[in-house]
Amino acid sequence: MRFQLLFIFLLLGLTLHAQKRSEKQLAELNQLFSGSELFSRIFTGFALYDPESQSMVFQKDADKYYTPASNTKIFTFYTALKIMADSIPALRYIEKGDSIIFWGTGNPFFLHPALPQDSSLLEWLRDSSRQLFFSTHNFKDERFGPGWAWDDYNDYYQAERSPFPIYGNIARFERDSLGEGFVAYPSYFQSHIAFNPRLDNHRALVQRREHANIFEYNSRALTGPPFSREVPFVPTPEVAAGLLADTLGRPVRLLDLMDVTPEDAKTLFSSIPDTLYRRLMQDSDNFIAEQLLLACSEKLTGTLNCREGIRYAVDSLFGGIPDTLVWRDGSGLSRYNLFTPRSIIGVLELIYRELPRERLLNIFPAGGVSGTIKDYYADEQKQPYVYAKTGTLANRHCLSGYLLAKSGKVYLFSFMNNNYLGSSTPVKKEMEKVLRYVRDNF
Repeated sequence: MRFQLLFIFLLLGLTLHAQKRSEKQLAELNQLFSGSELFSRIFTGFALYDPESQSMVFQKDADKYYTPASNTKIFTFYTALKIMADSIPALRYIEKGDSIIFWGTGNPFFLHPALPQDSSLLEWLRDSSRQLFFSTHNFKDERFGPGWAWDDYNDYYQAERSPFPIYGNIARFERDSLGEGFVAYPSYFQSHIAFNPRLDNHRALVQRREHANIFEYNSRALTGPPFSREVPFVPTPEVAAGLLADTLGRPVRLLDLMDVTPEDAKTLFSSIPDTLYRRLMQDSDNFIAEQLLLACSEKLTGTLNCREGIRYAVDSLFGGIPDTLVWRDGSGLSRYNLFTPRSIIGVLELIYRELPRERLLNIFPAGGVSGTIKDYYADEQKQPYVYAKTGTLANRHCLSGYLLAKSGKVYLFSFMNNNYLGSSTPVKKEMEKVLRYVRDNF
């Protein structure tokens, strides 16, 4: 009996000691926020979650709404995982007499220069003896998402949405040496390049006319070291058919499919390698995010519309998320998006429960190693302890993902910062203090 009482007292003592230690850690963690001059001047939300005990360890304004920027891609990633599984519809078609009528599925892979290629679709189109007719009847969306910056149309990160993207909907222009003109990739756009002496000559520039595939350059672009620029092209049905015909070396005609009932449509599929998801998450590729959401919509409803993909995900996949999702696009380019840190934790936990740990950590950016956090969040031996997705717009910076503590535990966290002035660098440094403390003490 005496030994039993001694054991109980010992256990109580250890429990009280652990509680005191925990209270001390939480107080010190809170002080990193309340004592920070930077955090006192901006809007910051933070949530730290223990998936083992399924409990929130620490919260600071985690129920408040913030603009997530590219943290939105965490939602798009999980939606694609659930709807697509391991393959994506690459193309749908019907055969009528001596013709093949086909339409797009939003598939971002086709001839994308940065993604591994499944040549079967290209070979199928090239080798068919039938006439090819392309239809865009199922595209029910806009070229840009709601709340996007219209004047970013010329920037590589804002490629337009389309039903049958090709070459990532990006044209690349390169000049190797002085006195030589540009070489266009794909070569279809070689005849679309023009010199414009009226362009601003402050810096080297290749500027597309907003609504036309005319790419103008200034004199600065012809001088100095080798020069390269990636510019989105306007993926009209005519341009998509022209690019495809140029690539295949055979005619591709346009057809309005509204008069054809595609009930007997057949589907070609492509496998989805993790290369695609790594580019989505590590490179924060907006084009892939938007096209994946369109592809999810097409698979579910037969039409390409991001709102439909979002509606399904909110109703069927994210019902357990604690706060209402204000979700408007796949990439996070829209400033209309609003999430709370604890909602992001909810999605991170879904991913954590369903993906093997090695695969998950291989897809998310790794601190000090890869993606948008390769210059932050590594330990003294340059080993990552944070695997997380960034989200950055002007005056907005967020980071959400997984933290490996020295104790061996894995924590989920979401750090959201809005309405700061100037560079995000001071914000990142202040965030790193918090995450290092969690790593060392939890």
